[in-house]
Order: sequence, then structure tokens, then C-alpha cells
Amino acid sequence: VKYIDLGANQIQVRHAKGAKDRHTTLPQCLKEPLRKHILRVREIHNRDLAEGFGSVVLPDALAKKYPNASVEWEWQWVFPQENRWVNSKTDKQGRHHMHPTILQKALKTAVRKTGIPKRITSHTFRHSFATHLL
Repeated sequence: VKYIDLGANQIQVRHAKGAKDRHTTLPQCLKEPLRKHILRVREIHNRDLAEGFGSVVLPDALAKKYPNASVEWEWQWVFPQENRWVNSKTDKQGRHHMHPTILQKALKTAVRKTGIPKRITSHTFRHSFATHLL
């Protein structure tokens, strides 16, 4: 959640290609749906916290430096998985990010519904977006 800036219409992508941090634009048409989605995710996180869960896995150095960061809102996933998991190192329950295959299946279904005969993946969108920016 920390890397989405609705005010500036930007998303920060951490450790992108070449281990660089990058910023990309957030389309205006997605701003309101994303804001609503983040509110729903926050409700899930608050419910998890109330039930004694709500943790995410952080890099070891960050987890040691900030021991409570794993339950703080800013470190939560924008697209968390539906079910909780148990961290084998800490025995804490929490949520990881949604598995990439869920997005891939949703995209495949959407493409099929449009009748587009070509193979389209999320990487296709990445290249289309990059071309559009040129």
C-alpha cells in the first residue's frame, strides 16, 4: 500500500529491472476503483488485526529494524490472497500477495470474452503501455 500515491497519480515499483526503483503513472480512470479497493483491503486488514493476525513477511533486515512493521497498514499488500497463511519462521498468521496465476486466469477469461484471437498476457500490456508512453 505504501507505494501507491493516489494524490500524485503514481505507483512506485521497487526493485524493478536492474534493481532500480521506478515510478509509473496511475491512470485517472483507475484512481477511484483503486481507492475503493484499498478501502476494502484495509477493512480486511483491520479485521485480521482484531482477530490477532494481519502480518506480512518483510525482508529480514527490515523486520529486525522495525519489529512491528509487519502488521502496519503501509506494508500490507494491495492485492492480498484470500486465505491466511502461517509463517513457518515466526508461527504468525497473515496474508501474502495474490498469486500471479489468479491475474493470468482473469486476463485470459477477459480476452476470451472480447473475442480477440491473439494471445494476450500481462506482459503484452506492459509493452503496449511502454509504446504508448513513447
